[in-house]
Amino acid sequence: MLVIQPRRHHRCAQCDRAPLRHLVLVSGSPVCLDCADLGHLVFLPRGDTALTRRARAAGSLSAVVVRFNRRRRRYERQGVFVEEPALAAAEAACLADAEARARRRARDAARRAAEDVRFTAALTAEILRLFPGCPAERARDIAEHASVRGSGRVGRSAAGRALDAAAVTAAVRASVRHLDTEYDALLMARVPHNRARALVAGAIDAILAAWAEGEPSPAAPGEVASRVAERQPPLA
Repeated sequence: MLVIQPRRHHRCAQCDRAPLRHLVLVSGSPVCLDCADLGHLVFLPRGDTALTRRARAAGSLSAVVVRFNRRRRRYERQGVFVEEPALAAAEAACLADAEARARRRARDAARRAAEDVRFTAALTAEILRLFPGCPAERARDIAEHASVRGSGRVGRSAAGRALDAAAVTAAVRASVRHLDTEYDALLMARVPHNRARALVAGAIDAILAAWAEGEPSPAAPGEVASRVAERQPPLA
């Protein structure tokens, strides 16, 4: 069962209550929790996986709460509605084994940290294999940035974890774009990012080609950003 946290004001199609903090869609129409026979449930925010799992297992009725993220263009989970006795039972169970779960979390964190160290080292080695002209410290910085857990960057993608050459090159290319070209200055000069990328593409290709041949970075390109900035209208 799905409950929605609406971004806009809605009115219950059955009892005319408004505004609705949570609603259920019934035949495409918004209905409040009371009219949907869910008003007796209590909201449990996301964040505690063990508590959520136990609360849902201890009760006979629950509903997942979602909210639309405009930036990511998708619904994201916000928590669950569960029965109050089930939540109380779940809280008691979690308190009883809190110490054991804390030790397990510490072990898992240590394991993940060790895995991240190994993967960063492997990614650094692959960057240097593909681009032997890239300074070793720079390769390590790129690998660390691209592989931050939970960042959604290329190093955390399936291709990145597999050390796919295209994914590794994408990580290096992104680093060169921001650190070795005038791309960021172009953005600050209000150049659309697609045009800014096109303006610095040649410089990026030259640096990557040099690194791939085992050579140092070529000289920086002309003052593209400053010329573009001069043509931009002043900020209001």
